[in-house]
Amino acid sequence: MSKLLTISVATELSGTEIDSVLRLVADAEAVDQIRALNEAALLRLRRTHPTTRHVLVSEQDELVGYAQLESGAEWSAGQLVVSPRHRRQGVGTQLLQRLIMESTSPLRVWAMGDTAAAQALAATAGMGRQRELLIMGRGLDDELPEPAVPSGVQIRAFVPGQDEQEWLRVNAAAFANHPEQALIDLADLKDRMAEPWFNPDGFFVATRQGAMIGFHWTKQHQDQLGEVYVLGVAPWVSGQGIGKALLLTGLRWLQQQGCSRVKLYVEANHRAAIELYLTYGFTTASRDVMYAQS
Repeated sequence: MSKLLTISVATELSGTEIDSVLRLVADAEAVDQIRALNEAALLRLRRTHPTTRHVLVSEQDELVGYAQLESGAEWSAGQLVVSPRHRRQGVGTQLLQRLIMESTSPLRVWAMGDTAAAQALAATAGMGRQRELLIMGRGLDDELPEPAVPSGVQIRAFVPGQDEQEWLRVNAAAFANHPEQALIDLADLKDRMAEPWFNPDGFFVATRQGAMIGFHWTKQHQDQLGEVYVLGVAPWVSGQGIGKALLLTGLRWLQQQGCSRVKLYVEANHRAAIELYLTYGFTTASRDVMYAQS
């Protein structure tokens, strides 16, 4: 390990530090073909939050490792990334040890892609598999059926400035047991709506008698890749075919925008959602794993 390795912890990053972290993430993604930080972590680089801490490991003036910690009352969540040129030098171990040190509650760490290196690092800290997120996908070169929209239900595009509060209500209900999605607040929603990829035309909401009861928020990436960003149905109308109609509506829209394939993320234990996606041709491509302290 280099003697010039330094580590620092901050609650807010400068513009220069943010740029360095983004370059580090891009360098690692180019090698691993997996982005080490999820969207929420990337958004927190720019927006200061009282529960967020940033851990930076540098060699002289070069950032060689980064970790982010979200502290919670019951558990804390971490993510980390190491420069491809500085791996197997103890940088990942230092980052993980500092996350454990800074955590005020039992730590859980995401391993994007669940690589062998991530598994080994978790094992050295005595952390075990706690949660799995499946990344599923399918092509969009086939003819998709017309959505069978249930009687009395209308599907329309999300209207910014009008639908935010009702969407937050339905999202919280649909994902009541989800550790992250259920906590989305207005500031989080606005952060995502301010991203360059946001397009309200691809954000579909289902209503009945004027009240929102479900939604399918799609996202377009580069290289003709679409995403089922978030699909949710209010629990009081589940089992009525609304999720199927919303899914097909979004898939057909992505297809019309020129997307040739689509991906989504789903909890590995959410059997109902997985069965829906399997029915419409999705298969599992990879998985992210959360490792937790005993």
